[in-house]
Amino acid sequence: MTAPHPVPPGPWHATTSALCASLVGIGLARFGYAPLIPLLVTAGWFDPADSAYLGAANLAGYLAGALAARPLAARLPPARLLQAMMLAVTLSFFACAQPLPFAWFFLWRFVSGIAGGVIMVLAATTVLPHVPITRRGLAGGLIFMGVGLGVVASATLIPRLLSLGLTATWLGLGGVCLILTLAAWRGWPADAHPGHATPGTPAAPRTQGAIALLLAVYGLNAIGLVPHMVFLVDQVTRGLDRGIETGAAIWAVFGLGAAVGPVVTGLVGDRIGFALTLRLALIVQAAAVGLAAASANLGLIALSALVIGAMTPGIAPVVLGRIRELIPHHHRDQRAAWSRATIAFALGQAVGAYGLSALFTATGRYAPLFDVATAALVLALVLDLAPGLGRAGQPACPQVPKP
Repeated sequence: MTAPHPVPPGPWHATTSALCASLVGIGLARFGYAPLIPLLVTAGWFDPADSAYLGAANLAGYLAGALAARPLAARLPPARLLQAMMLAVTLSFFACAQPLPFAWFFLWRFVSGIAGGVIMVLAATTVLPHVPITRRGLAGGLIFMGVGLGVVASATLIPRLLSLGLTATWLGLGGVCLILTLAAWRGWPADAHPGHATPGTPAAPRTQGAIALLLAVYGLNAIGLVPHMVFLVDQVTRGLDRGIETGAAIWAVFGLGAAVGPVVTGLVGDRIGFALTLRLALIVQAAAVGLAAASANLGLIALSALVIGAMTPGIAPVVLGRIRELIPHHHRDQRAAWSRATIAFALGQAVGAYGLSALFTATGRYAPLFDVATAALVLALVLDLAPGLGRAGQPACPQVPKP
């Protein structure tokens, strides 16, 4: 008697698995580290400089993972690869639970970054082809919501774990990652092996130009997000002399926005199309970052934090949706373009973080940082208005779901 074939996961089961992956690989592996730094220093595990380098190790690994994702997916089924990456992040937390040499920690922070980069490239592109087309924006938003949930965890769960000590915190985060990995394990769809895929039709030069402009827009958008991600809490705490509790409250507002932003932008994209959604997102971000530069009013700064918190993970489903509009029907080409977009975003973040840090060191002022970020977002909007990006690859009719 023949054994029954396993029932493939439904689209929303698969979406939940991808959400868990983004929460593990980026939400916790990246955003979960920042709250640990003060205790790593005060407990004598590392000095401040080494703690910062460990944070940079994850970002460097993320870029390496984004570069390696497609070659790896050409050799391994994406579902198995995603499972392995979630396990790698889980193991990295367990491996850091004792005060071992710096090189050991650097290795595992780099590994967790690689895993995050691979997950960012592959999770959504593995799942979304199995989701109904009129709901792919929502599904993409739910997937990238995992990043926002990591920001929320960094402001709520992790400080409570830290009260139990560093070892318990590393083990606790590893336990959370293990639970999420097991929850996601059977939800991945059986994506066809890339080695057996028929090559897609080469994109028209006009579409290739539109994709290149989109990557530049996405990289500039990453620069525009850096001041809020790196300097906002310090600006409120020290620059405005409001104290650490107020700074933490502003970060919680940022996290609230990050938790809901991807779902909102995904739904809007499903309703009005991702080309228009991207344009509106750039306008809203430029206004919100400019608000942080121009105002010392705490209420307005909180509003700015909410908006940019929403857009930090929320811009990802918009750009991914725009890629699908520009390259319809060819999932391998979509994955290739999204891989390049992820690399562009990672480079934008790195350039922005180092460049704005140097600017802050030179000036000692916060306003110029937000001015530069606003300029980057305005430049992104100008590129978005370029003819090749604005019109190429538009769907024949709006993807408006039936009520």
